[in-house]
Amino acid sequence: MQQTTLTLGHSPDPDDAFMFYALAKDLIPTHDFRFQHILQDIQTLNERAMRGELDITAVSIHAYAFVSDKYALLPSGASMGDGYGPMLVAKQKFSREEVAKKKIAVPGTMTSAFLALQLWLGKPAKEINFVIVPFDQIFAAVKNGAAEIGLIIHEGQLTYQNEGLVVCEDLGVWWGKQNDGLPLPLGGNVIHKKFDRATRKQISDILTASIQFSLDHRPEAVQHALQYARDMGCDLADKFVGMYVNHWTLDYGDKGRESIRRFLGQAFERGLIPHRQELEFVV
Repeated sequence: MQQTTLTLGHSPDPDDAFMFYALAKDLIPTHDFRFQHILQDIQTLNERAMRGELDITAVSIHAYAFVSDKYALLPSGASMGDGYGPMLVAKQKFSREEVAKKKIAVPGTMTSAFLALQLWLGKPAKEINFVIVPFDQIFAAVKNGAAEIGLIIHEGQLTYQNEGLVVCEDLGVWWGKQNDGLPLPLGGNVIHKKFDRATRKQISDILTASIQFSLDHRPEAVQHALQYARDMGCDLADKFVGMYVNHWTLDYGDKGRESIRRFLGQAFERGLIPHRQELEFVV
């Protein structure tokens, strides 16, 4: 039987590798489809989604506001900061007022971390002194003085102390306090709207099955993910995976959907994104 090849974009990170372990190793049925894994950093994937290049891709929730004409949100694959999230780190602790005057290394302007930063500071991008740095080079930028503060994502949230840095603010903690304990929506998976609704649902179910397989076979899936665990041993990689692959990842649920509505709604009300979002999920 002829299979349709689908491009599947995701980050070269332990959590995404964990999620798609079953697909990468052909451990679950994929029916009429085969998946071509395309590993790129989230800023690049956001940019590719804006051009509609990939069939399925991880995107920042921030970026979804700019690609919702081309893509629908899949119910699974979310990265939610549930009481934690992107962090502002520096050689010494600074207040919000001090941070607002400093040069900040950020991992990309379309990341959810950058949108959360704008909400926290109460300033649009044009009023923030920032420099774009690949996420895995932000520690170096802070230590060598290219920036005074780093906005860190991914495993940096667990390893910043090893770099001799301190947290000025955890934006996930701040968001939860401001929004009834809701998680901070960071990333999601989307599927191109060129597929009809029945096909979207069929593909969505395969991706959800892959995530469930990894949760059911955690030790093997973590072992697979270790190859993408920069400077992390097995225990730290397992902790990182647990932060971003959990019950939120299997399905946003009502609270997860509400957190996206609030995140993008507040961004629109403050003029940070161009239009109010109607969320379109594959159901």
